[in-house]
Amino acid sequence: MDMRAFLVDDEALALKRLQRMLGVTKRVQVVGTSTDPVEAVPAILEAKPDILFLDIEMPGMTGFEMLTHLQPQPWVVFTTAYDRYALEAFGVNSVDYLLKPIEAVHLDRALDKIERLRGSAAAPPGMTELIERLTAAAGAVKSPAYPDRVASKVGERIEFIDLGQVTHFFASDKLTYAATGAKNYAVDYTIQELEQKLDPGRFVRVHRASLVNVDHVQELHSWFAGRMMVRLKDSKHTELTVSRDRVRALKQRLGI
Repeated sequence: MDMRAFLVDDEALALKRLQRMLGVTKRVQVVGTSTDPVEAVPAILEAKPDILFLDIEMPGMTGFEMLTHLQPQPWVVFTTAYDRYALEAFGVNSVDYLLKPIEAVHLDRALDKIERLRGSAAAPPGMTELIERLTAAAGAVKSPAYPDRVASKVGERIEFIDLGQVTHFFASDKLTYAATGAKNYAVDYTIQELEQKLDPGRFVRVHRASLVNVDHVQELHSWFAGRMMVRLKDSKHTELTVSRDRVRALKQRLGI
């Protein structure tokens, strides 16, 4: 276990999962983790890891921006939901990527690649070159097309619900529902699948069992144990719990 790694991801659950997966490989020593990219910079400079597992889209500072503050540069492995073909456009030797949800076989592939590069005594290229390639590739990525409706199947009938009318999605009794002012509609997606499918600028996951439409948020209240409570504009003034590890992302999306 001679490779030392630092992990940065604003999603605490994703961070813990990756740390656990790395532990199983017995090939990497995790010397630090952080859910805050700004706070992570000095910690990484002090820890001097061999590998940096880095998310791209994070509140406060993107993974690309964070790299500009790191010198010397460790080997970088991005952990991201970005489209694989866009990422292949900047697959230089110093960079690998893991698409979320991360699979063990792909993690081993990334570790193999880093070991080969380290064994050849190659050094990561200059930061300027790396950032130029990343920026050029990111600029070529087209904005993904998000759906504006979601389907709900009832017997042999399929009803389409305008996502603008959906205040939130929630999971209950092993089913997922789209909540509107009129009624709740059962949908054939998990909360995790909806999080990946829907526009992240509109729908934010606030709990493992709920996804909220920020257009329908009326109030946000502090709660105990670092959590918050969000109250919606619907007639029932629905209240949803915001998990502590998801407060930052919701505030970011609400512009506070």
